[in-house]
Amino acid sequence: MKRNPVYSKSRRSGSPAERPVTEAVAPTHVPPAPGAESAGARDRAAAAPGGEPPLKPPRRARLRAMLARHDRVLLVLCSVLVCAMLFAAYEATRPEVRLPTQRDIDAAVKHTLVNNVFPSEESRAYARIRPSVVRVTQYDADEKGEKGEKGEKDDKNVKHQPRGVGTGVVVVDKGIILTNLHVVAGAPRIRVQFANGLESDAQVINEQPENDLAVLQAANIPDDLVPATLRSTQGLQPGDKVMAVGFPFNIGPSASSGVISGLHRNYMSQEGERVLANLIQFDAAANPGNSGGPLVTMDGQVVGIVTAILNPNEQSTFVGIGFAVPIESAAAAAGESPF
Repeated sequence: MKRNPVYSKSRRSGSPAERPVTEAVAPTHVPPAPGAESAGARDRAAAAPGGEPPLKPPRRARLRAMLARHDRVLLVLCSVLVCAMLFAAYEATRPEVRLPTQRDIDAAVKHTLVNNVFPSEESRAYARIRPSVVRVTQYDADEKGEKGEKGEKDDKNVKHQPRGVGTGVVVVDKGIILTNLHVVAGAPRIRVQFANGLESDAQVINEQPENDLAVLQAANIPDDLVPATLRSTQGLQPGDKVMAVGFPFNIGPSASSGVISGLHRNYMSQEGERVLANLIQFDAAANPGNSGGPLVTMDGQVVGIVTAILNPNEQSTFVGIGFAVPIESAAAAAGESPF
């Protein structure tokens, strides 16, 4: 039977009698269902020492976390992988390179030789020495030259007639020219003509009679004057190819090729006036006018200065034996030491 609360008769709120008196009721508690556990209990169990381990996060979350931690390393690995794939694709699509065989090389060489004409050794040597070769002309004074106001002969008005032609070779770009002494000996006036057509007066600045050599200095020179390349005679052998370049009979410049016939030869002029020693003997055609010109090898380098030909007859024509002064002696006459 339900009981009603009992109140005291006192109305004073502050007294204990005014407080309601209730029956003591046992607290009601509903136990959880078997196997069920609240979230708070799980948290407490996880936090409690010696409790069960927490549940693992899902696999996808773990993967994202790993990618976030190693993003730079993965980026580098992906770049290397892409490059490897591109290189493999390039190698797969690149055409195969076939190495040439000996038959291919022989066929190519044969085709080149048949369809191309190469300059000869002689033409290459001539092309190299030609800019350094000059024509040397000696002049005689004409006694019928005009007279000055006082009746005396004026040297400026004296007419000069050519009396001989020889050859020279430029050895220094300042206009130093080597030639034979007999080409310019006793000439009142000497003129030289360079490869580009420029003509200039020249003077003898040194002589070497024992080797029939003279050194000239041109008054005017071209801006692009090219000196010859000199080569020592050491190593020359009979049979080596040589070329003589000059103005034979005032025709030229002319080139003639041959071989060295001998070394250390002696030569005596027909008049017996002079003897030249230690000469180079050659069989390239040389005639009057070649004197003083260069004797060059097939690479265009000067090894001697043409000085004489053997004349067994009175015609003074070439019979197959010419002589040249070694360039060592010629260079010494010019004051040069190129070796």
